[in-house]
Amino acid sequence: MIGRGLARLHWLDWLLLALIGLFAWHVWAQIDGALNYKWRWQIMPQYLLRFDDEAGRWVPGTLMVGLLNTLRISVMAAALALLLGVVVGIARCARQLTVRMLARSYVELLRNIPSVVVIFIFYFFLSEQLIAALEVEAWAREVARGENAWLWQIAFGDMRRFPSLVSGILVLALFEAAFVAEIVRAGIQSVPQGQREAARAIGLGWRDEMRFVVLPQAMRKVVPPLASQFIALVKNSAIVSLISVHDLTYRTVELVSSTRAIFEAWITTAILYGLLCLCLSLLFRRLE
Repeated sequence: MIGRGLARLHWLDWLLLALIGLFAWHVWAQIDGALNYKWRWQIMPQYLLRFDDEAGRWVPGTLMVGLLNTLRISVMAAALALLLGVVVGIARCARQLTVRMLARSYVELLRNIPSVVVIFIFYFFLSEQLIAALEVEAWAREVARGENAWLWQIAFGDMRRFPSLVSGILVLALFEAAFVAEIVRAGIQSVPQGQREAARAIGLGWRDEMRFVVLPQAMRKVVPPLASQFIALVKNSAIVSLISVHDLTYRTVELVSSTRAIFEAWITTAILYGLLCLCLSLLFRRLE
């Protein structure tokens, strides 16, 4: 497959690739000469995977632990955002004016406020009080000392940081649900009006019309934009590091502070994010 792809390249393609390579080498040489930076790539593998002498096995390094937390946050936030976004998107097309206005208010409010502002408002004004009222922190400590703590750790990571993880997941889901809702609304409104009129003509109510006629057609159309939105969610998940959620970005900041390997750490993090988003892109392409 790679050979066939290379065979299709024109000489202009090779020339363009060579120019890009020369430009990248020139930029690298200028940065290396101007900064006089001592590269230490040899220390990075231990922060991805290291051998634990006490456990006698290989364990994830600090960056890999952060990547796993990013995966957990992204998957759970995406599931909640999809569920809430579909509900709000359907509400945007409801017959009742009050329902439509409430759904539109939610969408416009979340879409027009920066995500950083949203996460701080939610965390300091809502999440802390909600977690305290539900005694989530005490429950998480009890689970961490229980017999099945390893099962919870696989799903949620370190249970001692469970409250901040929940806060990060909820705020990401609430923020992304506003964009998912608009995608779902556009998909619903793209279904030809004749389809809906035909559904009413055979006696279907509004719920059955949406369930059996409109949504099956709309969901096939919204898969590509939803895929792009979920990939964007993975990248936007970096903002939860601002509320001390130990995701990949937070772990990278800690690594830079302890080792001063600034470029190595952030370049490695960029590569990890890129590989993760590339895998998701290929997965969604297959789904489409």
